[in-house]
Amino acid sequence: MAARLKTKLTAGLIFLFGVILLFGVLGTININLLSRDADLILKDNYKSVIYCNNMLRALENVGTYKDAMENFEENLKKQEVNITEQGEREQTEEIRKNFEELKADPKDPSNYSEIRQSVLQVLDLNTSAIYRKNMVAQNTARNAKRWLAIIFTILILISFTFIFNLPGIISGPIQSLSDGIKEIANKNYSKRIYLKQQDELGDLAIAFNAMAEKLDLYEHSNLAKMQFEKSRIETIINQMQDGIIGLDAKKNILFLNIVAQKLMGLKESDTVGKYAPDIALKNDLMRKLLQTDGDKKDLKIYLDDKEGFFNKNVLDVKNNQEVIGQVIILRNITIFHELNEAKTNFIATVSHELKTPISSIKMSAKLLSDKRTGPLEEDQKQLISSIGDDADRLLKITSELINMAQVETGNIQFNLQPTPIAAIVEDALDAVQIQAQEKNISIKTTLASDTPLIHADKEKTTWVMINLLTNAIKYSFESSVIEIFAGPKNGHVEVSVKDHGRGIDEKYLARVFDRYFKVPGSQERSRTGLGLAISKEFIEAQGGKIWVHSQLGEGSEFGFSFDKA
Repeated sequence: MAARLKTKLTAGLIFLFGVILLFGVLGTININLLSRDADLILKDNYKSVIYCNNMLRALENVGTYKDAMENFEENLKKQEVNITEQGEREQTEEIRKNFEELKADPKDPSNYSEIRQSVLQVLDLNTSAIYRKNMVAQNTARNAKRWLAIIFTILILISFTFIFNLPGIISGPIQSLSDGIKEIANKNYSKRIYLKQQDELGDLAIAFNAMAEKLDLYEHSNLAKMQFEKSRIETIINQMQDGIIGLDAKKNILFLNIVAQKLMGLKESDTVGKYAPDIALKNDLMRKLLQTDGDKKDLKIYLDDKEGFFNKNVLDVKNNQEVIGQVIILRNITIFHELNEAKTNFIATVSHELKTPISSIKMSAKLLSDKRTGPLEEDQKQLISSIGDDADRLLKITSELINMAQVETGNIQFNLQPTPIAAIVEDALDAVQIQAQEKNISIKTTLASDTPLIHADKEKTTWVMINLLTNAIKYSFESSVIEIFAGPKNGHVEVSVKDHGRGIDEKYLARVFDRYFKVPGSQERSRTGLGLAISKEFIEAQGGKIWVHSQLGEGSEFGFSFDKA
């Protein structure tokens, strides 16, 4: 069975590793041998030669320099502990014996010759050893060079063999595969690759041929079907009531359906294949569609001499998580706008019409409760009080509905002028004082003395403040405290109302300002869910911001802020 490509590569790498390892081991061994021989010469013999030369110089200066004896003694001691050659110990002991006699009578030079003779003997022994060991070291170096040269030559020859043969084993089949892939890319599905190798590259060639055969079959059998599907999809897109525009990854226009052509005043034949931003230079609607500023407002477009509303939706076309194009959909929502407008008009009309009879009911209940109309029993008083309360609730609901209708239609007018925040807080406190007393709730107000004026509509901002205070009283426990803060903060003028009631669950905080939304669990059935929504519209329409912080079981804090006037 032929060797696999992985086996060949593994064998080559193992061989190269073995070459490096063998050369490294032999080099290390020979370097260590040379180092050992040189160390023996330096450590054992060269030092003894130095000691002997020092002793000879000191012996010549015994009669001249008084420290010559000490110098001789010092080098003799070093020599006595550095005896390495045969016969060196006896000669060193002879030096010691004669030197001790000299020390006894330094003025007697009779044994100078014996000392010198013994020192020269030691010197001769170490000099001969140095020569002998140097010859051994040279012999070791010659052997090392010879063996390393032989091994290096063998390894060079084998390495050249690998260099000339191994790349061809891999590059040849890879080049064939590369040529085949280029042919497939050019849709030449009849291309085949034949390799005699029975390894991974041979398996790859077999898989390539199978792929080419499948592609060839697919190309011939499905082309007509693909054309049919393309025509069917184009027909469906053109029959849709929404405008649809297709772009490729480079923002070139791929198609426009009939509705999109009418909306944009363009023909598909004149735009397909062109760069969309170039078209946008002369087409306002295209420029608006290509903007990615996050504007979610509906688009007002005139179509067939009629005002229409469309919602833009951009879909990314992906292939293996890579965006390869976009589809822009202009959804026709005109009918929803018409229904919403009709709903707003209906609510505004009904609310306005209800306001008069409700006011009459309230006035009638007030007249009935007047003592001048006659005495009333206790049950009658309770019924009249209940009628008055219900009338107040209905009047509040209709007022909220009228405000919301004005906001939706854009008919609401703001009288913006520099306004002291203290006046707004005081008016709101006067309006809710009775409600707070009924639940024995105390309201603590913190008003900064250096608070600047705000540019706002006093009446509508007071309405918002009253609404926030009413909610705080409604959801506070009896005999609790509500805290009001008004003053500069973070470069703005901020007003906040904080209660210590049950609070709002975090999952509902994002929706408290939505129209008709009521926090689940609320017992206030008469609420419309419009108060906070209207407050948000009022504050934001004046350029302010409104917010809420709350934690379940710890109360809520609502507030709004304006820029300084």
